Formats: sequence, structure tokens, C-alpha cells
Amino acid sequence: MLTGEAASGLVAYLLTCVAIELTPGPNMAYLAVLSAERGRLAGLYAVGGVALGLAILAVLAVLGVGEAIAAQPVLYEGLRWAGVAYLLYLAYDAWRDAQRPLGPLDAHILGWRSFRRGLINNLLNPKAALFYITVMPSFANAARPILAETAMLGAIYVAVATSIHALVVLLAGSVQPLLTGAKSRRVMGGVFAALLVGVAAWVALVTAR
Repeated sequence: MLTGEAASGLVAYLLTCVAIELTPGPNMAYLAVLSAERGRLAGLYAVGGVALGLAILAVLAVLGVGEAIAAQPVLYEGLRWAGVAYLLYLAYDAWRDAQRPLGPLDAHILGWRSFRRGLINNLLNPKAALFYITVMPSFANAARPILAETAMLGAIYVAVATSIHALVVLLAGSVQPLLTGAKSRRVMGGVFAALLVGVAAWVALVTAR
């Protein structure tokens, strides 16, 4: 049974997870754009890929990979700048893709592509990696076994993030008919690209040690 202090700490962690996931980032922006262009089903496939990526990162955190990276400035900085570069690439890719016509895709191919892109996006997402390295450990209860505590906190984060991502997909998918025109896609692509550049700037400037 949780003590009062442990319960309050868990609530604080849950609220932190919600706040972080509601902050615009690569995952949310990608899911919103994909669902608005290709529909809810494609978005839900991508949610599955993102969830798997988060779960893999959580397992790495349980195994202590995050602590090892945090303890090595060179590794930490390498991860951080790799994330910045990847975000900038995603921004360019989003802008370029928005200039092209929206051609038809087979449902199976679209689902697999969406799942794969969601997985890759999240594995290379510096926001998710930095959460496991810098935020989650600060909420760990020292009175509990570290492996069990890290596994629990990681599972909570994955559940919260997946729920919010699914909600984003359902909301964005509802406006799909309005946003499939060439002009709308260009506007959305530009907004998505600008958001990713902003996240890249945040990672470059705010997370430096």
C-alpha cells in the first residue's frame, strides 16, 4: 500500500507526464498531421509505433542505459545534438512532403508505413529520451527497489502518452475532409515544420548542461 507521501509523489508524477505530453512535440505534431491527411486508422497505426518506441526506451531506462548516458557528458551531448539534427530533418521533410500531391496508398502499406514512422520518430525523439534520463529519475521512490520503481514509472508514462496520442488522432481525424486540399496541406506542413524547428531550438538551448 502506498503511503501518503508516496501517493502524492505518484500523483505529481502523473500530472507531470500529462503536462509534458500536452506540450507540442514531434510525436503530437506528426500524429495530428498524419490523421488530418490520411485518417484516423493511419493515425492509430502510428500511435502503436510511438507506444512501442516509448516502451523500448522505458526498458532501456530500467536497464540503466539512461543513467549511463546522463553520467557521460560526451554521450549526453551526442544524443542531444543528434536529436536536434533529426528534428531539423523532420522539419524539412514535413515542408517538402506538404508540397507534393496527396496520392492514394494501399491500406496495408499505409498502416505499416505509419507504424514504422511512429516507431522511428519516437526512438529518435530527444524529448522522450530526455524525459527518461532527466525527469523520471527525480520521481523515483528511494524506499522501493529501483528496478520495480523505474518499470512502474515507465509504464505509467507510456500509458499516459498513448492515451493522449490516441485522443490527438481522434480529434485530428475528425477534420480530415477539411484539410486534404493542396493549400491546406501546405499550410499544415509549414506549421508542422515551424513547430519542429522550435522543438529543436528548445533541445539545443534549454537542455544543455
